[in-house]
Amino acid sequence: MGNPNGFKDLPRRTAKKRHPSERVKDWQEEALVSSEAELRSQASRCMDCGTPFCQMGTVTNGLTAGCPLYNVIPEWNELVYRGNWREAYNRLVLTNNFPEFTGRACPAPCEGSCTASIPTESVTIKNIEQAIIDKAFSEGWIAPKVPAHRTGYTVAIVGSGPAGLAAADQLNQHGHSVTVYERDDRPGGLLMYGIPNMKLEKQIVERRVQLLQEEGIEFICDTEIGKAITLEALQAQYDAVIFATGAQKARELNLEGRELSGIHNAMNYLTASTKFLMDGTPLEPSLNAKGKRVIVIGGGDTGADCIATAIRQGCESVVQFGKHPRLSVQRTDNNPWPEPPQVFTLEYSHEEAATVLGKDPREYGIISQAFVGENGAVKGVKTIEMVKDPETGAFSEVDGSEKIWEADLVLIAIGFQGSETEYMIPKKQEPLENHYETASAGLYVAGDARRGQSLIVWAIREGREVANVCHQYLMTAIQSVS
Repeated sequence: MGNPNGFKDLPRRTAKKRHPSERVKDWQEEALVSSEAELRSQASRCMDCGTPFCQMGTVTNGLTAGCPLYNVIPEWNELVYRGNWREAYNRLVLTNNFPEFTGRACPAPCEGSCTASIPTESVTIKNIEQAIIDKAFSEGWIAPKVPAHRTGYTVAIVGSGPAGLAAADQLNQHGHSVTVYERDDRPGGLLMYGIPNMKLEKQIVERRVQLLQEEGIEFICDTEIGKAITLEALQAQYDAVIFATGAQKARELNLEGRELSGIHNAMNYLTASTKFLMDGTPLEPSLNAKGKRVIVIGGGDTGADCIATAIRQGCESVVQFGKHPRLSVQRTDNNPWPEPPQVFTLEYSHEEAATVLGKDPREYGIISQAFVGENGAVKGVKTIEMVKDPETGAFSEVDGSEKIWEADLVLIAIGFQGSETEYMIPKKQEPLENHYETASAGLYVAGDARRGQSLIVWAIREGREVANVCHQYLMTAIQSVS
């Protein structure tokens, strides 16, 4: 603990951001680079507490508490404070394959569990993590690590999101020959097409994919397993197969009028927008928010990303519906530390909407009842207000609160209900020796495809763990047969 008074004497200061009125003019990341002096000062706020809850990585009351990757956060905070950046980088990558992704796109449950948040405010862990990996790239400390020896075993990984990439990285470093299959035109999964450029610039993803390729991993895109190649053919070709396809089966709103044009699942909208940004792939007119009144149904991060995208496309207005009441500005009794705080915050897109369009776009306690159309196109959403009983959690309708909200583009962002490839994965009926196995030897499933919609840190952890299980299988089960 280099500065025992840091958390008491120094206020929390996150990285400065570009003004909303400026950043909505482009698709670049919002944060500005902090000075080294500021980063070292913020790192000195780490208490190096006896039990570092920031790295415990568990689920409590349905919420992720601490870092599921078990990042040794106090260690690299101390090293940054002392200016030992390269040693900090070495500590960081002991547990995290892709800090440049988590430092940008993770919601940072580690900060919610930071002990310093009890007497003051949490350490800016996420900012420091990003600063470490960005410095490592800029200083040239990161170079391809090509395995010295190959085992002769081959592994196919289906899906190139964070879980698939982490599994590929780990297995490749063990010396196995890894091929990653991606159904889209570029590797990266949700890192590429599910997270907007403003939160994760795509050259950051491409840089990591290129590094993995230089280390010996092969990527095959535009290839959907189950269509272009059967699972049986894949298993016959490789010694092991890992499904890390994510949970991209979007939840639907099967309401009256759903067939109207101009109503889209959020992920389809975000994907199309990113493809247009990257290579000029024309947007369908119904997927372009320019000049339109936009309604986003769903109060989560994906919905917030839709708001930021619509603003940059030049929407006339945007409203976001959430069924829950507005959160408290402070923790409630049923949300104790070290759970991540469930409190009211102003996300980047909400700040942009308030600045550019004049108001926070969020509406609370709203349930959609039907879509209203004209000439086959959506023209509005019929809703009713709901109130939530604080004791039972039950919702009830508010009489007389029906309303029709005008809209030309409606985006459904109410989460996901599982993997689209689940039908291909044979279930194991008896108790599992490990929870990544399936009923077929050498076939594994990991990430959101296994656990359901979750965080990027859980995906990377699962990728690392399934790689270890797969490696043990290759080096024992297969080796003993041969």
